[in-house]
Amino acid sequence: MEESVLSAVRKIDIRFSEVDSMHVVWHGNYAKYFEDAREAFGEKYGLDYLTIYGNGYFAPLVELTFKYKRPLRYGDRAEIRIFYRPTEAAKLVFDYEITDLESGEVVLTGHSVQVFMEKESYQMVWGNPEFFEAWKRKWGMMP
Repeated sequence: MEESVLSAVRKIDIRFSEVDSMHVVWHGNYAKYFEDAREAFGEKYGLDYLTIYGNGYFAPLVELTFKYKRPLRYGDRAEIRIFYRPTEAAKLVFDYEITDLESGEVVLTGHSVQVFMEKESYQMVWGNPEFFEAWKRKWGMMP
């Protein structure tokens, strides 16, 4: 990935409750792993959900994709990498890679898009909120 892209990492242990009857991670848990990565990103760069909410907005997901390469199993250790993708639009765009820490293999990649919605009116906003513009300037993410 590009050096100018902001990124964060979260390590996870695959728990018994996360696997299905075929002994592999149930596909729905990958969305939770991506959420864990977004939380790690928010903690690292000051763009966590409470900051967004405190500035008067929600950031709902409007797009979420996965590309499976091979399964993770109970007992595996994995690393989730999240990469922020700058855009002029009023949205948060992230790419993801999940790697098996033992083999070093990328087992899954993905992508998500979140938009900003005013928390009082539940209306989507088309322009970047002021706090998000300030965040972009702080991290050198302005076009």
